[in-house]
Amino acid sequence: MKKYLVSLMALLALTGLVLLAADIDGTWTAETQGKNGPQTQTLTLTSKGGTLTGKLDGGRGGPLDITDGKIEGPNVTFKVVREGKAGKQEQEYKGTLKGGDLVLTTEGRGGPQELTFKKK
Repeated sequence: MKKYLVSLMALLALTGLVLLAADIDGTWTAETQGKNGPQTQTLTLTSKGGTLTGKLDGGRGGPLDITDGKIEGPNVTFKVVREGKAGKQEQEYKGTLKGGDLVLTTEGRGGPQELTFKKK
């Protein structure tokens, strides 16, 4: 009996992880305050297993590909690489999927910045 209960619990946990990953697929938007007023950032995400791919758009230079994207339960991490006058700059995003929000934190000028993305 214990063997069946443990198997059932493992199956339920795995199903929950798959459902969370499926909830992240799609287009997300966040509004940030810039020098010239509000700016919208768009995040397009696709998950497959624990791997996360997509694009981040809303800055200069057009959309950026996501690299090293991972989703483990509600936890999300990925990086984007920007190329500018100072060369390549890698920026890491970490956060969690909370209900209908994707809350991400990234290091920026002046310290960490928290972004709340809403699914479209």
